[in-house]
Amino acid sequence: MEHRSVLLQECVKYLNIRPDGIYVDGTLGLGGHSEAILEKLTTGRLLGIDRDDMALDYARQRLARFGERATLVKGSFGDLGAIMDSQGIQQADGLLFDLGVSSPQLDDAERGFSYMHDAPLDMRMDQTMPLTARDVLNTWSEAELRSIFWRYGEERYAGRIAAAVVERRAQRSIETTGEFAALIRDTMPASARRERQHPAKRCFQAVRIAVNDELGELERMLDQAEERLTPGGRLLVISFQSLEDRLVKEAIRKRENGCTCPRDFPVCTCGFVQTFKSVTRKTVVPTAAEIEENPRARSARLRIAEKV
Repeated sequence: MEHRSVLLQECVKYLNIRPDGIYVDGTLGLGGHSEAILEKLTTGRLLGIDRDDMALDYARQRLARFGERATLVKGSFGDLGAIMDSQGIQQADGLLFDLGVSSPQLDDAERGFSYMHDAPLDMRMDQTMPLTARDVLNTWSEAELRSIFWRYGEERYAGRIAAAVVERRAQRSIETTGEFAALIRDTMPASARRERQHPAKRCFQAVRIAVNDELGELERMLDQAEERLTPGGRLLVISFQSLEDRLVKEAIRKRENGCTCPRDFPVCTCGFVQTFKSVTRKTVVPTAAEIEENPRARSARLRIAEKV
């Protein structure tokens, strides 16, 4: 199963791994990042979390050689605190989250993530959950669809596409990714269809985020991260969309420099207590060599914060 872990060496570097430390890979996937972390541990421990059964099965085989040092759990990183508690872990020395969709998920047409294949509209990370992309497109109101296309996909033709979806489903339900991609393409003006990016990319992203409550999960994780890190422990988040990256940036900023006192006040009186500090001034991005080897890494952005 082919999959390249994005920014792998950079993650290992910035986690600042201690051989006896405790680390959480909250988006285990196929285990590439976890494997690199485990290779640095001696008496330490890694907790891997994922809600995709296929990914967990593959990662269990890949990481079996590490024995009890690796604990893999099905779940969502939005439930970080509860999952850590269930494993007897109060705090970790490092938390890693890769917010991208894995290559096998994109390449498996039946999962319905890709606009490049015609397949049933699914898009669930956890296939035991009830809500599918088909449900979203065929039952959500025009206003709800317009909202997610605009907010989650930053699609400038959100209103036009939402209206087209509602008009189409009044005639017959939208059943496949191919139908949805074609509807988007046919709804857009010719100038938009000539852009380098596939015209369906933003709306597919939006529906996937809605189906999996990805932004809600991210916000819940960020609220728990500082409590779950040891002093000096590090939070690493890889995002692939500007919306996700802004959420992470703002969450770190509020905890790093959230004082609301006027600048001319000699001391802080608002009660702000710094809990994070940024490790790098700018986001870490893939090298040209990595992008050439793995074009899907092109939009990756890594932010690193350290618990104060």
